[in-house]
Amino acid sequence: MLSVPDRSPGSTAYVLIAVSALCWSGNHILGRAIAGHVPPFAISTVRWMIPALLLWPFVRSHVRRDWPQIRAHWAVMLWLGLIGGAIFGALQYVGLQYTTAINVSVLNSLAPVLIAAAGAALFRDVLSGRQMLGIGVSLAGVLAIVSKGSLAALGGLQFNWGDLIILFNMGLWAIYSACLRLRPPMHWMSFTFVLAVISGLATLPFWIWEHANGYILQPTMLTAGALLYVSVFPSLVAYACWNRGVELIGANRAGVFLHLIPLYSAVLASPLLGEHIQIYHIFGFALILTGVWLAARKA
Repeated sequence: MLSVPDRSPGSTAYVLIAVSALCWSGNHILGRAIAGHVPPFAISTVRWMIPALLLWPFVRSHVRRDWPQIRAHWAVMLWLGLIGGAIFGALQYVGLQYTTAINVSVLNSLAPVLIAAAGAALFRDVLSGRQMLGIGVSLAGVLAIVSKGSLAALGGLQFNWGDLIILFNMGLWAIYSACLRLRPPMHWMSFTFVLAVISGLATLPFWIWEHANGYILQPTMLTAGALLYVSVFPSLVAYACWNRGVELIGANRAGVFLHLIPLYSAVLASPLLGEHIQIYHIFGFALILTGVWLAARKA
C-alpha cells in the first residue's frame, strides 16, 4: 500500500485518483501528438520496462517479502498485468493512430458506466441512485466540452475501426478496475513492479514484430521525451495512484473521476496548444465537478 494516512481514506483516494486522471490526460495528448512518429508497440513496451528498472533498487526487499503471495496468486497477477497493463496500454496507442481527439474523449467518457457494468456482472455490485446521478451529470459535462456546446457536433461525429479499438480497450479497463479487488495483499511497489514486468514481457514480442516490419523507434528528442513521460507519469505514478484509490473507495466510486480527463485536457490545451477557454468549457467543468462530487459520496 502507499504510505498515506488511513484516517481519511475517502479524501486520500480522491486526491490519488485525480492525480492519475491528470497523468492519463497528458498521455492522451502525447499519444495523439506522436501518432505516426513513435511505434505503438515500442512505446507500450518501453513504458513498462523503464518503470520496472526504476523501481527495482527500491522494491527488491518488498518483492522478496511478498514473493509467497505473488507465487500463490500468480494467475491473478498475470490476468491483471495482461488486461490492465499490456493489452490496454498497447491498444490505446494503436487506437490513437487512427482516431481523433474528440472521439477519444467521447469513448473514454463511457469508462465509469463500463466499470459499473463490469462490477455488476462479475461481482454483483450495486450503484446507489446518487452515484448513477453523478455519472450522468459528469457525462453531460464531458459531452458539453467535446461537442463545444453544440448537439449538432455530436450528431456529426464519424467513427472508424480505431474507435472500436478504443471502445474495446475501455471495456478491458473496466474489467481490470473491477478485478483489482482480487489482487493479493502486498506492498504497492511490489504490485506495480510485477505488473510492469508482466506488461513489458507481454508486449515485447509485438515490438520485435513491429521492428522487423520496418516500424523502427527513431532516436529523436520527440521519442526520448515521449518515452520519459509515459514511463514515469501514465505508468508508474498513475497506476500506483489508481490502484490505491480503487482499493480505498472501490472501482464504482473511483470510475467517475475518469471524467476529469477531458477536463484536464481542455485546461492543458490552453498553454500547450494555444487554445482558449470558452463558455462551454466552464459549463462542462461545472457539470463534471458536480457529477464527481455526487458519485464520490457513499449514500
